[in-house]
Amino acid sequence: MTRPETFTQDSLGWVPWIEPVAREDLTEEQHEALLDDFRRAMPYFRLLVRDPQALLARTLTDKDIFFNTDGGAGRAERELAATATSRANGCIYCASVHSASATRESGRLEDVQRLLDEGVGADLGSETWNAIAHAADVLTHLPLEFGAGEIERLRAAGLDDADIVDVINGAAFFHWANRLMLSLGEPEVPTRTKERS
Repeated sequence: MTRPETFTQDSLGWVPWIEPVAREDLTEEQHEALLDDFRRAMPYFRLLVRDPQALLARTLTDKDIFFNTDGGAGRAERELAATATSRANGCIYCASVHSASATRESGRLEDVQRLLDEGVGADLGSETWNAIAHAADVLTHLPLEFGAGEIERLRAAGLDDADIVDVINGAAFFHWANRLMLSLGEPEVPTRTKERS
């Protein structure tokens, strides 16, 4: 197994330390909880499907945070919050997924890569992005210290209350998701990526 040595926007694999449910052994309830073939193919979700009700709630929350863009923060800002949280937590796999999404949604490849390379204190090219990364960092490391100062900085950077709730939801959800993923397995550089190197 080849482990990634740095944070990256490249696609990574993930290897569980506990055997996931085999696709052919999934129950009807587990199939329903996985929602789609994308998740059925991933060992991470087939591991979490051992508790189908919890997985379904987790997936619906995830989809609502990142794909329900009817008001509130844009997808790029939500993905940025998840990337900053994942970078702060050291979750290379989640950071790769959400940094690639932040780049795709914003077109700001260099700013996103700077966050991965330098960490959440890096200058991301705008006060809006800097404020989001800072808020995610505080929520990740010292959640009880997150307060009026972080809210005011986000407001001063142009975010309204709905935007701020989305940033907090993205960061808080990924703080939890990172800890779960980091305790159940580890990222891997896929074979096709190794062959190109």
